[in-house]
Amino acid sequence: MINFHVLTLFPDFFEAFKAHSIIKKGIDKELFRLNIKDIREHAVNRYGQVDDTPFGGGAGMLMRPEPIYDAYKSLDLSDEARRKVIFFSPKGRVMDQAYVQSLKSYDDIVLICGHYEGIDQRIIDLIVDEQVSIGDFVLTGGELPAMALIDATVRHIDGVLKSGSLNEESFTGRRLEYRQWTKPRTFMGMDVPEVLLSGNHKEIAKFNEADALSETMKYRPDLLDDKRCNENEEVTI
Repeated sequence: MINFHVLTLFPDFFEAFKAHSIIKKGIDKELFRLNIKDIREHAVNRYGQVDDTPFGGGAGMLMRPEPIYDAYKSLDLSDEARRKVIFFSPKGRVMDQAYVQSLKSYDDIVLICGHYEGIDQRIIDLIVDEQVSIGDFVLTGGELPAMALIDATVRHIDGVLKSGSLNEESFTGRRLEYRQWTKPRTFMGMDVPEVLLSGNHKEIAKFNEADALSETMKYRPDLLDDKRCNENEEVTI
């Protein structure tokens, strides 16, 4: 079972996250655990101070090392080989499907949510195994990336989703997911493709496979393997 430990200055951010959808279902089924640790509980003084001005000058404030380190040391963790400590940073590797799948092999995943201008470098040097980014943009803190990583990872834990639900999702097999429709059959003059109404599962599967390839070529051609497809390949759906 994976134990997610989130070190944050804003534990309230995670209350709604824990209380809904697959996160709640997975926690209720005891398929994984989510431990939210308030860094401010380990503030350096009675005023709750957790940040200070950076040496050498610069705009903004920096999170001090002591509160983060003490919050980390207060956790009940497995041995180092079975844990991963992640800090969210624009310097990190960009998270993708392969990366979140690899996290299933750990017993404890510690997620450090920075804030202000970041955290003291000594925390990164002492306890962080990997820096991770969710894209080339800047956020106020690490809470949203932490939620994204947890949500993406737990989908790959057996029992969280229905069997087979992941087989046709986007990025499975380096393809985006095929387009989908529901009732009514006609909306604003637009009809559901006839093949999807035919009941012919073989033809539906062929249609969906071609549509997934077409969608990938249209929106994310970088995902395609050159041996299987190229820009000039025509796809009929």
